Amino acid sequence: MELMQASHQWATRPADERFVSLKDLHEATLAMRNHSRSAVVSNRQIEVQPVEINGKVDYKAIQVMGPSGQPYYPTHHAFGQLAKLVSAPAGYLRGLPSPIAADCLNVGLKFNREIEYTGLLLRKNGESTLAAVTGPNYGRVWNSDVAGAARAKFEGTSFSIPGEFGKQVEITKANTTLYAGDRDMFIFLADEENRIELPNRRGGLTGSLARGIFLWNSEVGDRTLGMASFLFDYVCCNRIVWGATQFEQITVRHTASAPDRFLEEVTPAIEAYRKASASGVRQAIEDARAARVDNLDAFLNQRFSKRQAQGMVAAFQSDEDRPIETLWDCATAVTAYARGIEYQDQRVLLEREAGKILDLVK
Repeated sequence: MELMQASHQWATRPADERFVSLKDLHEATLAMRNHSRSAVVSNRQIEVQPVEINGKVDYKAIQVMGPSGQPYYPTHHAFGQLAKLVSAPAGYLRGLPSPIAADCLNVGLKFNREIEYTGLLLRKNGESTLAAVTGPNYGRVWNSDVAGAARAKFEGTSFSIPGEFGKQVEITKANTTLYAGDRDMFIFLADEENRIELPNRRGGLTGSLARGIFLWNSEVGDRTLGMASFLFDYVCCNRIVWGATQFEQITVRHTASAPDRFLEEVTPAIEAYRKASASGVRQAIEDARAARVDNLDAFLNQRFSKRQAQGMVAAFQSDEDRPIETLWDCATAVTAYARGIEYQDQRVLLEREAGKILDLVK
């Protein structure tokens, strides 16, 4: 199947959110962290005001005042979180004159909600910015911690920013796969030097696969923390991952336990994937090729719907011109069937099931 996550990042990130090395990415996220601080305050202590410039109201800008009286300007994302906190439609509020929008938010904060504590992420780097409005127990994992872990594990190894169509190219901001901004970060690295040669991979022909890894996080509640590993054919110029298989993913919601889970689950998984040799992956695949499936119908029907199972058998037969015989064939059949599904999230779910089938040989 194709993975579009990196391509979406490539297509949407501005130049200042693109980095050509793990060192640059880590240093940029660390600088952002050093200009940030978290605070937990009562919603009754938060007041929203229109911005005034030289005594005149700016009807398009608001500021958020905390207990200290210091004004902070909310980012687009933080404004949406603030609106959600008071159960107001953010899009509608953005279209109102700032004094009216401020009144609506203040009524929600001071009268329409019970007294409760709210988590704020504040940044001061030339301008004072409100970057996030979350619950008081939001489990923040800093982007710099994720970038630092990736740098510690992969810098100087064969894992690097992928080339184009399997060939090394000069890495620039135009084709990088390392991204970070004020809302989230995303890393895509690949080991294209130690490709895994597979006989009879597709249609009886020999092929090869490279190993890839995604890492992502958000300090401000925009997305989960996570890691995904996979094998793939190649990455094209617009950073679509082609021929991906064995997609396995770990996701961590930003609950209070998120920092501990990052240390206990994600970091060890990064280390294990870095250390795993191509020969070890190759052996696992060969073991799956040798593991025969005696009752194919029962095996597939335990894991998939009858319609899906029939589609998988047909897709494999069409690609390979032979029946399914082994666990590797079953996983390949799932991938072949997934290629015909329109929505990426559904394809990814099936690829995870393919990975679980291969886990049976471990």
